[in-house]
Amino acid sequence: MVRAAVLPAVGAPLEITEIELPDPGPGQVRVRLAAAGVCHSDLSLSDGTMRVPVPAVLGHEGAGTVVSVGEGVTGLAPGANVVLNWAPSCGSCHACSLGEVWLCVNALSGSADVYARSADGTDLHPGLNVAAFAEETVVPVSCTLPLPDGIPLTDAALLGCAVLTGYGAVHHAAQVRPGETVAVFGVGGVGLSALQAARIAGASTIVAVDVSPEKEELARAAGATEYVVASENTAREIRALTGRQGVDVAVECVGRAVTIRTAWESTRRGGRTTVVGIGGKDQQVTFNALELFHWGRTLSGCVYGNCDPARDLPVLAGHVRAGRLDLGSLVTERIALEGIPAAFDNMLAGKGGRALIVF
Repeated sequence: MVRAAVLPAVGAPLEITEIELPDPGPGQVRVRLAAAGVCHSDLSLSDGTMRVPVPAVLGHEGAGTVVSVGEGVTGLAPGANVVLNWAPSCGSCHACSLGEVWLCVNALSGSADVYARSADGTDLHPGLNVAAFAEETVVPVSCTLPLPDGIPLTDAALLGCAVLTGYGAVHHAAQVRPGETVAVFGVGGVGLSALQAARIAGASTIVAVDVSPEKEELARAAGATEYVVASENTAREIRALTGRQGVDVAVECVGRAVTIRTAWESTRRGGRTTVVGIGGKDQQVTFNALELFHWGRTLSGCVYGNCDPARDLPVLAGHVRAGRLDLGSLVTERIALEGIPAAFDNMLAGKGGRALIVF
C-alpha cells in the first residue's frame, strides 16, 4: 500500500488515500517517486477540460528510483534513477513513422488501463500513463527515461513536462534563432522554462507577459529583459518595446482565446506564434481573411514542445550541468501530497511558478 492523490470523479476534490500497487508485470517497472511537479494539465484533467478515465491517480511530471522490474525488462535495474515519460511513442503509427513522436496516436492509450486498486478494491487508472501523484507507481518501461548523470533527482522531475515543453516550444516548434525577439505569455512552470530556453537560444529582447506583477522577478531571473503586465494594451506595449515592429516569435503558455489572439497581434509582420497552452473547447479564436493575408503571420500548435524525450533529455541535462538551465529556479513551492489542492488554487489565481511535491 502506498499513499496517492486520487481523483474519484471529474470535478470532485482529490482524495489523499492509500492504494494497492501490484508487482510489476512483464515489461513494467515499479518506481519510488522522489518528486512530482503540479502541472496545469493536471488541473485540466481534474476539471474535465481534458478527459481521462476515472477514478484515476493524476500526476505526469515526476522522477524517482526503480524499485523492481518485471519479466523481460532489460537495461534497467533496481536502484536506477529515472524521469517519467508520460507520452511514450509507439514507434509504428503514421506520426511516429514521420519522426513526429510527440503526435503519436497511441501515446496516451495506457491511461485507460487499470494499474492499481483503492483500499476498497475500486479499479484505478494511471491518469496520463504514469500516476506520479503517489509515493510509488508501476509503469511500462517505455514510460521511463534514464536520468543523465549530474542532475539532482528531485529537480529532475521538472524535466518530465515543464522543461521539455518550454524548451521544445522555443527550440523545435518556434525555432528561435540568435538575435530574434521573443515574447512569452504566461510565467508558470512552462513559461519560465520557455524564457530560459529563449535566453539559451540567443534571443536579443525577451518579453515576459503575465497578469501578475509579482512574477516580474521570477521572469527576469529566467531571462526576460522586459516585463509586461497583461492588459488590453499588451500588444501595443510589446510593439513599443521592439521598434513598433512586434516580436519575431510569441510563445503562448496560457491556453485562453484572448491570450492567443494577443500573442498573434504582438508579432511582427511575418512573425510566428506558437500555442503551448491547453484551452477548452469554448475558447474560440477568430481572424478575418484580410488580416491573415496582410500580416503573413504563422500560428501553430505545439504538443509536448514537439520533443522526442529520449533525444532531448540528454541535451537538457547538458544545459543543466553547464549552468545554462536552472531547474531549481522554476520551483516556488515545495509541498506534500496534501498541498496539491492549494497548488491548483494558486494556479487559478495566477500565483507562483511550479509547485513541486517532494516525497
